[in-house]
Amino acid sequence: MSFFGKKEAVANSGKVQASAGPETEIKIILVKRRTRLEELVVRYNTIQQAQFFVERLGADFGDYVQEDRLYHTALHQASETLASIGRVQQVDREHVPNFIFGQKDVVVVLGQDGLVANTLKYVTEQPLIGVNPDPQRWDGALLPFTVAELPAAVRDLLRGKRPIREVRLAQAELNDGQVLVAVNDLFIGRRTHVSARYELRQSEAAEQQSSSGIIVSTGMGSTGWLRSVLAGAAGISSRAGGGTPEPLVPDPTFGWDSPYLYFSVREPYPSRSTSANLVFGRIDERSPLKIVSQMPESGVIFSDGVEDDYLEFGSGIEASITVAERRGRLAV
Repeated sequence: MSFFGKKEAVANSGKVQASAGPETEIKIILVKRRTRLEELVVRYNTIQQAQFFVERLGADFGDYVQEDRLYHTALHQASETLASIGRVQQVDREHVPNFIFGQKDVVVVLGQDGLVANTLKYVTEQPLIGVNPDPQRWDGALLPFTVAELPAAVRDLLRGKRPIREVRLAQAELNDGQVLVAVNDLFIGRRTHVSARYELRQSEAAEQQSSSGIIVSTGMGSTGWLRSVLAGAAGISSRAGGGTPEPLVPDPTFGWDSPYLYFSVREPYPSRSTSANLVFGRIDERSPLKIVSQMPESGVIFSDGVEDDYLEFGSGIEASITVAERRGRLAV
């Protein structure tokens, strides 16, 4: 529950719970997350200890409190509203990777863009509705709806009248059959800050590399991690040349539904045994990216910044990076 009122106490434990609702076949999955305050209390055991930690660093604890209240108010309102349409089941973020979404489920995500992206890669054909619980705080590029707009959005979706936007996903498939998909980006490298060693192949090109890892971005993720990498590269290039930094854009048409990806090698290190020529490029159906690990330990592939959900990428394992056949679907 919210730490500052029982009124918003709607299924805020770590367990999956269902709200009472009308007897109907409509099943609505409401995905939620912990607030920053809840995360602090998990770490420091009590609100008082969390407050002491935050204020000792000079931060505004009141902002944590306000965010928590607003989120749980929105959660309460969303749950009550959805219960008048169908049977509501709340799922915490940490349970999403292991949750089985039914083909006819209506999936609603209440949170930030990252929660939408994290959920989107685990649903199949179901359109996802992203709801912004606090529009004054979050821009919400993937959160087109407010809580007040939620009933109309769900009813339109059930009637087939809500526009759907398709999202192309990235996929990493290992030679042992394991697969991981990404909505925004994949990271291939080491868990730690030591250099990753691997062989990189694309089309007829191949080279041994040592780097801080490889980022593969989808069109949806191109404004995130990839953008920061390109901004850094542009800044370094302009400084070296004495000019003004200009942001690098790989492709102005690189959109959510683009049937290709871009990869970028972070901090490649050329040496007698490694090269730094194949460091940026496009991945599509005709030119997948192949990576063979040479890392005896701590090699990983994870997606969308979720380091706990990863594939082990140890010596001898080969990963094929492609555009996933499955697509995400967002209600807009």
